[in-house]
Amino acid sequence: MQIVRFQADGKPRAGVLDGDVITTLTAVPGVSGLLSMPLSEIRAICAAPGGETIPRAQAELLAPVDGRTEVWAAGVTYERSRDARMLESENSASIYDRVYAAERPELFFKSAAWRVRGPGSPVSVRADSSIDVPEPELAAVLNSAGEVAGYTICNDMSSRSIEGENPLYLPQAKIYLGGCAVGPAITPAWEIPDPYDLTIGLTISRAGVVAWEGSASTARLRRRVDELAAYLFREDDFPEGAVLSTGTSLVPDLPFTLQPGDDISITISGIGELSNPVVRGKAAVAG
Repeated sequence: MQIVRFQADGKPRAGVLDGDVITTLTAVPGVSGLLSMPLSEIRAICAAPGGETIPRAQAELLAPVDGRTEVWAAGVTYERSRDARMLESENSASIYDRVYAAERPELFFKSAAWRVRGPGSPVSVRADSSIDVPEPELAAVLNSAGEVAGYTICNDMSSRSIEGENPLYLPQAKIYLGGCAVGPAITPAWEIPDPYDLTIGLTISRAGVVAWEGSASTARLRRRVDELAAYLFREDDFPEGAVLSTGTSLVPDLPFTLQPGDDISITISGIGELSNPVVRGKAAVAG
């Protein structure tokens, strides 16, 4: 069973996907409404969604993020991410080594709900960037109390050339139109026996041929999900929850870069597959 946001008649709705059938949630207007509730209530609502049923084949899945829910991300949580950041940042490499070992994690804002791309929607590389990569990540879906309600996939698109020039350019490397995709659904936390035993796969296809692929395990995640959530909620409030992406361990070697027309496919066991085509620049993604 998974929580989805979808449209079948032009109107976005939230529902529960079970097999090939979606049952609309009647107790809340959207996923953000669900995340405003305690975990016990979320579980009860998902067990008895109460609405009409729609065949999965007749529904278009949307990014499972709406309302005032925000997407945040953690950085340098895997050794591979640390090493890649150090390699691309010749003049400030030690920063990433220090943050990997530090008590306080690196957390940064990634996207407002309305900017998040869903399954099949184009993601973008910046027009002013020369080296760009997807970052496939397990994302924890947190309710308003900071409890882990579920897990989904996040593509934390990144400009390696911009961040590598200066770490203070991180917001420009990470936060832009078309720079974040989430989906295809939220698998409830009670359906994931061990979030540190999941396989993450990334395939980048170009003109029908695999240009890069790799896989990794969340067992290599240095930070625990509850630790990251506690830091995020320590001095901030999320009345309609937050999606917290936990960092990447799959980074193509330099000088690989995404190109317009590429297709990105991210899989995580127990959650599904998030696929998005690549375009370049704000005008292309807005159109």
